[in-house]
Amino acid sequence: MASFLNFIQQVLSTPAIFVGLIAMLGLLLQRKDAQSIIKGTIKTILGFIVLNAGAGVVQDAIIPFGDLFQMAFGVHGVVPNNEAITSLGLNEFAIQTSSIFALGMCANIVIARFSKWKYIFLTGHHALYMSCLVAIILSIAGLDGWQLIVGGALLVGFVMSFFPTIMQPTMRKVTGDDSLALGHFGSGCYWLSAQIGKLFSKKGKGRSTEEVKFPQGLSFLRDNTVSIAIVMFICYIIVAGVANFASPAESAEIFGDSNWVLYSIINSITFSAGIYIVLAGVRMLIGEIVPAFKGISEKLVPNAKPALDCPILFPYAPNAVLIGFLCSFIGGIIALGILALLGQTGLAVAIILPGAVVHFFCGATAGVCGNATGGLKGCVWGSLVHGIAVTFLAAGLLPVLGSLGFANTTFSDADFTIVGIIFGNLSKVVTGNGLFAVIAVVFALPIVYNYTLGRKKQTN
Repeated sequence: MASFLNFIQQVLSTPAIFVGLIAMLGLLLQRKDAQSIIKGTIKTILGFIVLNAGAGVVQDAIIPFGDLFQMAFGVHGVVPNNEAITSLGLNEFAIQTSSIFALGMCANIVIARFSKWKYIFLTGHHALYMSCLVAIILSIAGLDGWQLIVGGALLVGFVMSFFPTIMQPTMRKVTGDDSLALGHFGSGCYWLSAQIGKLFSKKGKGRSTEEVKFPQGLSFLRDNTVSIAIVMFICYIIVAGVANFASPAESAEIFGDSNWVLYSIINSITFSAGIYIVLAGVRMLIGEIVPAFKGISEKLVPNAKPALDCPILFPYAPNAVLIGFLCSFIGGIIALGILALLGQTGLAVAIILPGAVVHFFCGATAGVCGNATGGLKGCVWGSLVHGIAVTFLAAGLLPVLGSLGFANTTFSDADFTIVGIIFGNLSKVVTGNGLFAVIAVVFALPIVYNYTLGRKKQTN
């Protein structure tokens, strides 16, 4: 039984396979011929693999940037990382996480089928991370056995439906239609970025990041791959140069046999290449998953929409991707300074260092959302606030996780920290059966609303 559960977990937590199976189900429900089913399934999996390959290239190029930044400026603290904290949590809560994960997927489908929240969350690895977080939080609250698993599944199913719902108005602005949803647990701050963008949209949304005009002599910067590489080179050469001067021995371990200037050139261009691969994977994935999903929306869950990972937004505003990353990273530095000052006053605060991965993927997405509602100014200010917010949220979650011995790491993306802070602190007041009842009520709310107030409103 344990090996079967492990197999199911691996299938559901492998995004390419999971989304490929969803595409296959959609094509089967449409009664497509065997050739179309095989082609659509393989191309969907291929699109996700290309997307993940590009994301891997980006991470390999951006992680050293964060390490060099710490060396250059001598800062020490906690770098939030979803993968690190999940791996620690699975050591103690593997069975609970797997069970919550599988049942949470089912709970998401139940909400999509019987409420107005018609979103099927397809970002499997994020659902796994959320399941691990919920298992940790509910165990702190005293839940165990079937209550922990069922209560955790209901909570995970709820958040898998709730966050795509609050993001859908912004998604319509970004994509121009209503066929896609966002399935990424950074949505709380993406929504915040979009609201900040609205402050700069007096008449229309203002000048978009994609409408920035370059002088004739700099027209080559209109090519996004070139402009991204150049901007990243400027950032890299500054940070690497300072790190090479301030910590020559430690930075040499990162540079290896390469000169620090050459290392900066290669990594900045590699970063741009990774973005190019991500965009290619996104285009292929969307081209396959949207038509295939019609079968699910017509047969299984009427009007359902696929909620996909955050890079699906990158092709809609490539300039906003780069601006969002840089501004979010700056926001993280500002928040780091504030936390350090608070620490000097005697307050017990955690020092959260800016993680390059969260500020790129989440900051870039926040930039796209801010641009959709407020143009260039919305992108800049929305992603800057995003960087500050995710840093303070990560600091707020750390004490909750610390009670179980996870004091040296924490989750990075906004929704993990929001859910953890809310239910972690709620567990101090309501525990055991009481907390289970609260979660059950929260899960039932969108369904009850649909069959009572929602239908009454439609009738009126």
